[in-house]
Amino acid sequence: MHLERLMTALEIIAVAGRPVSAVELQKATGLPKPTCYRLLQTLQETGLAEAPSQDGRVVIGQRLIRIALLGRADADVCKAAAPLLKAASAQFNETVFLSRFRNAQVEIIHAETPDDPARAFIHPGLGIRPMHACSCSKAIAAFAEPAFQASIIKGSLKAYTDHTKTSEAELRADFERIRQRGYADCDQEIDIGIASVAAPVTIGKIGAIFSVGAVGPIRRFGTPRRSDIGQKLIGLADRVSGAIQLCDLAEV
Repeated sequence: MHLERLMTALEIIAVAGRPVSAVELQKATGLPKPTCYRLLQTLQETGLAEAPSQDGRVVIGQRLIRIALLGRADADVCKAAAPLLKAASAQFNETVFLSRFRNAQVEIIHAETPDDPARAFIHPGLGIRPMHACSCSKAIAAFAEPAFQASIIKGSLKAYTDHTKTSEAELRADFERIRQRGYADCDQEIDIGIASVAAPVTIGKIGAIFSVGAVGPIRRFGTPRRSDIGQKLIGLADRVSGAIQLCDLAEV
């Protein structure tokens, strides 16, 4: 019975789309006012609801958003982000891609390519990328908890090319640069002649569990171009975050 009441309260909060008070919950459910206060308190204690203004009114919490997000299929996330990635691909005239962090790994789950039929472009492929040698992975790892970063650094750091960073000092310095400027880059660290840049997609208080990136040939992706695109990807990441959260909240 208590669980059913909690679920009813969550549904009312989600449908309202704004902060809900115990009085409003009482009117909607017909439950005693003390019971409504206890329900809201329990939801806040478990992270399923939050009181953004500290006035007793609550909204859906980050924990519930995280649960919904982790259960979200790649197809749904890609559908929410695809229009933004496509627009960015047209703007940069390069391939733009979305990556996802799960099970302690980062994998590219979607890519949008330029429409220009005369444009030679690079497709990054889909699937898991090394945590130490790809912009999409490093953009997430740099903002992860220190213990997870340490597990990457102490792991097997394969040298894919002569440009791959394989020492603890190099990788720690790289993570610090990424945190300072807000984006990561990969200068021929996996394949000679190919460079990429990526920015973390932060979901509320959950952290960076996605990243958006762009990839191209090194002749077009020198340091100045990567810097320019990297700054633009930071703004794109914010918009992608909003699109993904709206997608999840619509289902909560």
